[in-house]
Amino acid sequence: MNTFDRIAARIVEAKRITVLTGAGISTASGIPDFRSRGGLYDNGLPMEQLLSRSYFNNNPRRFWHYFKKTFQLDRMSELRPNAGHFFMKELENAGKEVTVLTQNVDGFHRAAGSGHVIEMHGTLMYACCPACKKRYPIKELLEADVPACAADGADLKPDIVLFGEAVRHMEEAYAAVCESDVFIVMGSSLEVYPVNTLPSYTRNAREMTTILINRDTTRMDPLFQYVLNSDINECIDRIKASPYWSLDALK
Repeated sequence: MNTFDRIAARIVEAKRITVLTGAGISTASGIPDFRSRGGLYDNGLPMEQLLSRSYFNNNPRRFWHYFKKTFQLDRMSELRPNAGHFFMKELENAGKEVTVLTQNVDGFHRAAGSGHVIEMHGTLMYACCPACKKRYPIKELLEADVPACAADGADLKPDIVLFGEAVRHMEEAYAAVCESDVFIVMGSSLEVYPVNTLPSYTRNAREMTTILINRDTTRMDPLFQYVLNSDINECIDRIKASPYWSLDALK
């Protein structure tokens, strides 16, 4: 058995699967990456400053300018999930209990039909009022330089976790990882705290299979049993091409 055969066999055998995804899973859909080669961090702009809560508080007009540009909000309606996102839905359809933990804010996992998605950094689909907490679909707000709350006039904030804010749902994420038969990381550099602590919770789980699929190497590679430094969709194709993989076997 080669590596892809072993991974295919482990997934087929698993009942509970947790998948942690980062920006690398959405690049094939046209969403820019941050930390990989050629990502947004290579453009010379101080992204951690421009996309921070303090910058939003002090410079809402400039913040929204960079936010719209960074996440290509004018193109979001044209972009779609790719095979990497639909892979999790395929596993669900085959009877697996799948939890998707995502660092992404593009909403593609929900669009692909995954039933249990934990958006740890929030979502681009909405903006919210910091004062009254009312949420607005962001597609209705793009024409305004700085969208404002209809109720109290406050500057709206994208419903995402900005630098300087706490990541959401960490306790739920820890529980999902610890209860998994298979834990897969796809397209994450595992550089962002505290999400990058999740792989450490697999160390003492003897029965758990851990898989990392990422184009570049990461500092966390040694924590995983299987590491595939390649394109995500190519790896998925090779896993599904294994003789140990079939939807009939999964069901």
